[in-house]
Amino acid sequence: MSLRISVVICAYTEDRWDDIRAAVESVRAQRRQPYELILVVDHNPALHLRMKREYADAIVLENAHERGLSGGKNTGTEAATGDVVAFLDDDAVADPEWLAAFEADFADPAVVGVGGLTRPLWAGGRRPRWFPEEFDWTVGCTYRGMPAERAPIRNVMGGNAAFRREVVGAVGGFSTHIGRSIRGGASRPLGCEETEFCIRLTQRRPGSVLLFEPGAAIGHRVSAERARFAYFRSRCFAEGLSKAMVTRSVGAGDGLSSERSYTFRTLPLGVLRGLGDAVRGDLAGLGRAAAIITGLAWTTWGYIVGRVRAGTAAEAGR
Repeated sequence: MSLRISVVICAYTEDRWDDIRAAVESVRAQRRQPYELILVVDHNPALHLRMKREYADAIVLENAHERGLSGGKNTGTEAATGDVVAFLDDDAVADPEWLAAFEADFADPAVVGVGGLTRPLWAGGRRPRWFPEEFDWTVGCTYRGMPAERAPIRNVMGGNAAFRREVVGAVGGFSTHIGRSIRGGASRPLGCEETEFCIRLTQRRPGSVLLFEPGAAIGHRVSAERARFAYFRSRCFAEGLSKAMVTRSVGAGDGLSSERSYTFRTLPLGVLRGLGDAVRGDLAGLGRAAAIITGLAWTTWGYIVGRVRAGTAAEAGR
């Protein structure tokens, strides 16, 4: 019996209508067709009605949980009837072999989750020269420091991932207190809901394997706003805040295990690479080296602020 894969796309704004259509079409164009397509709309009645009219052949739902990406993912997982649930960002397009690559990895019963390769699709068609590949995670993409080939990993990236459906519910789903949400028209670019989920999953189900699968590739659109240095800094600070919430949930040992190697190996090598590029005539290498140092500083500062806030809240709750 072939694996049944349910695809979930979460959306929240009509401003991304063209992106949503491209994401849906990329799923429809898969060589290995999905068992079902589930579109979850995050507390936006107008968008929900429009998507129900446009995609009568899909399952279109309103987020039944707290506003935000985690609530949308939980809604989609609860509605899914496939063996595996695959998540695709609403501003991403999947390669035709995306689902086929996931399916091959789940042939191993020990594998409970798989994350794919996410390439940035930069506004204007090219990467800003100052933007270091080590920080592509700030725009939701695979970054330098991750494996280059199929390999076990601590956590997947949430915009391009698949999990066995039964394990998601078994460990309590995605935390709605971690990750991005829109409130009052404003959003802080938080993240890490998939990091906390993956760590919690492996803590509660020892022996579970999470894989990085480069064959499950997608392109992720990066808007002009997210290619600016101001967004880069704010995203790094928000990541620090998010990591503080993760460590409070799953402990600092597991919560920062991958970050230690990234901080003490990947980033120093990135700085040296940028300086070397500058010496060889690419002066933008100085900008990349400076961006790595700035990104690390702002992420660390966000983590410290998050830990202090958590300690203050704990004291107030006594």
